[in-house]
Amino acid sequence: MTARGIRFGGRNFRPGIFSTVGVVAFVALTISLGNWQGRRAGEKLAAARELEEAMRGPMLAVPSVPVDAAGFQHRRVGATGRYDARATFFLDNKVFHGVAGYHVLTPFRIEGSDMHVLIDRGWVAAGDRTRLPEISTPGAAQTVEGIAVLPSRRFLELAPDAANGPLRQNLAIERESTRLALKLQPFVIEQTSEAQDGLARVWEPVDAGADRNLGYQLQWYSFSILAVILYVVLNFKRIEAGGR
Repeated sequence: MTARGIRFGGRNFRPGIFSTVGVVAFVALTISLGNWQGRRAGEKLAAARELEEAMRGPMLAVPSVPVDAAGFQHRRVGATGRYDARATFFLDNKVFHGVAGYHVLTPFRIEGSDMHVLIDRGWVAAGDRTRLPEISTPGAAQTVEGIAVLPSRRFLELAPDAANGPLRQNLAIERESTRLALKLQPFVIEQTSEAQDGLARVWEPVDAGADRNLGYQLQWYSFSILAVILYVVLNFKRIEAGGR
């Protein structure tokens, strides 16, 4: 090694200060992004294991008093009561088999009380965007079964959803409770029981996208390694004859 760099064979490694700072910053960024993708994959896989364990447990009856959502998340649940068809609303931007559509949600009043739980009844194609699909809702008392899920709080809103109308861009249970003037349990039931309503009930697994996250993690780490290799190769300069 000399004051002018590191000699190796007939080449001298002498990087500039700006290229060094740039590479260090780029490597730090790509490793950070790779680590984040790895954490997201881990979260999804952990949620899948949690769901698998919960599914082996007994079915829980949704009570008529407010509950802690954590005790019901990813559990098989059943609720007995009636749909409040007038309060049905549509969650937009849901794609099924490449077709854009909505998830149909209807409050379900638990028998013998004024407590409700939101039922995600399934998917319907959007079709003509100038009007919402007509959905058949049974009026008789019944038992609905499904999986209790907590809506994600990670969503971007450029503007709040309109206060009126049945179309929603995002789902926030507290907001729906206020809008509908109903007492709502703090989770949604993704319906798995059969119903003659024409809706598709094929729910996305909780680990969906974990493989994609792991792929992105590998991609970011590869960028980091490539940057280091290019940094080393491009900064090894051939020593000219008579050079030092």
